[in-house]
Amino acid sequence: MGTPEARESSAVRAAAHDERRRELNRPAFVLHTYPWKETSLVVELFTRSHGRIPMVAKGARRPHSSMRGLLMSFQPLLVTWSGKGELRLLHGAEWQGGVPQLTGVSLLCGFYVNELLVKVLARDDPHERLFDTYAQAIRELAGPAAPAAILRRFEKSLLTELGYALELGLEAQSHVPVVAERRYRYAPELGPLPVDAAGVQDDETETIHGRTLLDIARDDYSDAVTAAESKRLLRALIHHHFGQPELNTRQLIKDLQQL
Repeated sequence: MGTPEARESSAVRAAAHDERRRELNRPAFVLHTYPWKETSLVVELFTRSHGRIPMVAKGARRPHSSMRGLLMSFQPLLVTWSGKGELRLLHGAEWQGGVPQLTGVSLLCGFYVNELLVKVLARDDPHERLFDTYAQAIRELAGPAAPAAILRRFEKSLLTELGYALELGLEAQSHVPVVAERRYRYAPELGPLPVDAAGVQDDETETIHGRTLLDIARDDYSDAVTAAESKRLLRALIHHHFGQPELNTRQLIKDLQQL
């Protein structure tokens, strides 16, 4: 099988000889980078046309590399690459500008979104609407809007695009409209179950107000109860569907909130 480094080297050699599969000027964002050999980088890119793809940027760590200052997170790029194996060869990147650098809490939120995508997106699985939602979220994080609301909208869109859309307007089983004043337990495979239904217990740490469900449907997170309950619900659903991905940035945000 060989070492991971040997497999990566083999993939890069294959990509270098496979010019027939060159993709030109595709919209993309950098999700993550790490050093490769002495002067290169492995770059996890989220592309609009091909989804998440890891690529090698040869020589990108050299002082005079044309890509040295371009492969930054949260900046829109047009990228060109070749190859068809598990590691592609990045030939070039062009900065598209227009997004201020994220700072402070917004920067941590951006890292959280990037890490979440790396953890849950399959390689070579395009999601054009999710890409557009991500680009919008990054632009909003760079502005004055509340970061928490931006994250909730993104988490909701992520679940929807990966096939786990939330049922928010109708009660499970009875299919009657959700009532703002009632409390519900949200069953991931069914939807909201009223706590006064047979066998459904009311536990404030696990149940959720009907108003919260209706607010999530409207992407309105201005109410304090909705903000708290929507965070708990969406994180629980991400854990349920994607096997509880361990996210370093989420823990860092928690630690900062406790200071």
